[in-house]
Amino acid sequence: MTDRVQELTDRLDIAEVLARYCDALDQRRWDLLQTVFTADASADYGSVGLPTGVEEIATAIRRTIADLDATQHLVGNIQVQVQGDTATAQCYLISQHVRAGQPGGEEYLLGGRYVDELVRTPDGWRITFRRLHRMWAAGNRDVVRRADQSAGGAR
Repeated sequence: MTDRVQELTDRLDIAEVLARYCDALDQRRWDLLQTVFTADASADYGSVGLPTGVEEIATAIRRTIADLDATQHLVGNIQVQVQGDTATAQCYLISQHVRAGQPGGEEYLLGGRYVDELVRTPDGWRITFRRLHRMWAAGNRDVVRRADQSAGGAR
């Protein structure tokens, strides 16, 4: 394969990883996160600490959205830089969260940007580190708070 074809293939494969992350969350397919992150990956989502390892990352996500009625995560404006078997990527994010009957409003919308570090593995590209940069929010933040959280323990 020529270098240019390999670069384009890598970029497409990385974009697929970013989309698979969204599918995993919206379909509540936590097992798919194994195909998104390396086993020892870490993430900085801001309000959920710094989970390390794909299992901790999946747990942090589940705690925030598993009991919602619906979510929809959309990523776009994907930019990828490949350097051999490592890469960096960033993409914009809009995520919709819905909890029916929530006092104060049933929806919470978040806009931001993911910045990722990735590595090529025998099973394909995987994220080794993800950072969420929140840019704006609209709606009722309580939608993404678990029932057992106090107002001070928001996610």
